[in-house]
Amino acid sequence: MKLKITQTKSIIGKTKRKKATIRALGLRKIRKVVIHEDTPQIRGMIKYVKELINVEPAYQGEAISKKR
Repeated sequence: MKLKITQTKSIIGKTKRKKATIRALGLRKIRKVVIHEDTPQIRGMIKYVKELINVEPAYQGEAISKKR
C-alpha cells in the first residue's frame, strides 16, 4: 500500500529535527505532495510531524506531476 503525504503547514519556528524529518519525507513547500510505500520507518516520520502534514491512501494509477 502506498501513502500520499501532503505538507499542510509551514516548518518555520519548528525544531531542527522536525525540519529534517519533513525534508527526509521529500517535502519542500506547503501543498507539495509525495507518495511513499507504507513502511514502519515512514510511519514513524509521519507520527513525528503529524501536525504539519496530511496523509491519505494513494490509489493505484495515481500520478503526481512535478511542478517547479
